[in-house]
Amino acid sequence: MTRNCFYSFHYVPDCVRASQVRQIGSIEGNKPARDNDWETVVGGGDAAIHKWIDEQMKGCSCTIVLVGAETANRKWINEEIAKSWNKGMGVVGIRIHGLKNFDQQTSTKGDNPFDYVHYGTNSEKLSSIVKCYDPAGVDSKARYAWIETHLANAVEEAIKIRNSN
Repeated sequence: MTRNCFYSFHYVPDCVRASQVRQIGSIEGNKPARDNDWETVVGGGDAAIHKWIDEQMKGCSCTIVLVGAETANRKWINEEIAKSWNKGMGVVGIRIHGLKNFDQQTSTKGDNPFDYVHYGTNSEKLSSIVKCYDPAGVDSKARYAWIETHLANAVEEAIKIRNSN
């Protein structure tokens, strides 16, 4: 079954890597904002960004956080993760630092973004239950192949984890 998912990622350094994952096709994702659309949203301030995130999440059952070198602990990434969790959506991380960008460069591995978002009455780190996968492979093609093979299962698992927590 194809799921509708919201993709969360740090745009500037990871848009090419994120695009590769979004094109896999096993997951239906939110329509990406074009650069000029995003500038319009951001220009509207925090309220406009909140509204845009809410609109993009409508009808989605899971948020896939595409984790690059600078994804963790960014204001809007944290907001998207927390909002997804609070809406009862599955949440999963897929590390993309091993995929190449337009310059054919990979990146360094960043922190787990779920270490910076807390849940429950004890304010536990979301990383204690939400998975963040580091795709196996010795090069970008192998890591892409891992993501292509395992993404749909990771989403289903994330939804199960959320439903039981």
